Amino acid sequence: MAVSKNSRPFIALALIECLVLCAAFIGSFLILDGELPVDYAWQTIISVLSVCVVVETMMLAVGLFSWHTTIGFSDLFVRMFAAMIIAYAAYAILVYLFDFLRLPPDILSVALILALPASLLVWMAFIRLSSLAQLKNRVLVLGTGKQAARISELENNDISGRFVTVGFISLEKNKPYVDDKRIICMPDDLAAYAHEQAVDEIVVALEERRGQVPLAPLIDSRLSGLAVTEYQTFCERAQGRIDLDALRPSWFFQSGGFRSSQFHRVIKRAFDLVLSLFLLIFSMPLLLLTALLVKLESPGPVFYKQERVGLGGKSFMVIKFRSMRNDAEKDGKAQWAKKSDPRVTRVGAVIRKARIDEIPQAFNVLKGDMSFVGPRPERPVFVTMLAEELPFYQERHSVRPGITGWAQLNYPYGASAEDAKQKLQYDLFYIKYFSIIFDLSIVLQTLRVVIWSDGAR
Repeated sequence: MAVSKNSRPFIALALIECLVLCAAFIGSFLILDGELPVDYAWQTIISVLSVCVVVETMMLAVGLFSWHTTIGFSDLFVRMFAAMIIAYAAYAILVYLFDFLRLPPDILSVALILALPASLLVWMAFIRLSSLAQLKNRVLVLGTGKQAARISELENNDISGRFVTVGFISLEKNKPYVDDKRIICMPDDLAAYAHEQAVDEIVVALEERRGQVPLAPLIDSRLSGLAVTEYQTFCERAQGRIDLDALRPSWFFQSGGFRSSQFHRVIKRAFDLVLSLFLLIFSMPLLLLTALLVKLESPGPVFYKQERVGLGGKSFMVIKFRSMRNDAEKDGKAQWAKKSDPRVTRVGAVIRKARIDEIPQAFNVLKGDMSFVGPRPERPVFVTMLAEELPFYQERHSVRPGITGWAQLNYPYGASAEDAKQKLQYDLFYIKYFSIIFDLSIVLQTLRVVIWSDGAR
């Protein structure tokens, strides 16, 4: 995905944190050695930079670089402390593979200890600054209907509210859904008015477009240097999902994204194979222990196979550790899994919470039925039901289903048609904006879900 304006503050923050880490290493060398290393100086610089990359990657993994987190100081401290610990372990693996990156363990330990409080101060300052209206995108909205009301709602959302609305221009005859005090009449010169109000972006949020869109003023605004954005595109960027209620069929061929070339498919397949093999190899002791515990607690098979719908609507058998009683569906009727489901065994509750039950799906990835990242596969009976209720539901089968996905990171586990609708909005966003970098980001952020057990069912 292209770097959005919402992401730029985090890029700047990551660079500042790298400077903090470098300063921490300087302090560590001075405290322990009394001087900076002169011999092999370039090798030391490369090693320190590699630590910076690992630490920032782990901060992303625990969900720090997201407007969806940083709730308070305690949450921030726990996430940052976890990131430092995981980064230390990850760096140890990196050094094992590339010995020239090795730094003295005491130097590394002291540097991370010094960096933790300094990074906390940087983040606290960042949270304070990010709430200032002067640093937010200034938006002028064309429209006063339901779409405009949705933008107003997003403006006041702690997660999505990275913008301030200058006003809502009334162009529709229908009853307005926004505050009357914020409605303004169409100015004679839209571009001039927008520049006077220091507007960064004009969003077209009209319920009825035919004969209502002021084409000439919008063209003048665009040529004068202002960004002009459709409602759907604006909401995609603000909330990381598609607004299904406003989605039109033309969005699929008029909108950008939807990378599905042979090159992207080959790269994604290679990514899937590497990650799946890595996961299976490094989790093998855990898999053997889980299999033993599942077998000891209740009669029945260790693995649970169930029919799911995959790429192109074709069915396949997904493989998971059995986490429910063997007679969970003895009446033969398919049921949604529920939170605190009474059918779940004691071992099953633990492996579900830690997502261990999902690991055998790596075999499905190796076989080609699934991808590592993608929409979660559903059972045929639910697919049939949801396809009748939700528009564009079948479009999620245009890509392979995944072990983890964008919807799993952003929406808690659900067991209803309404939950499926919410998750579909994230799935369509993923399908549109797919890239290997996006996939890697989702995989890293899945660590956050595992560590904090977000959305466990």
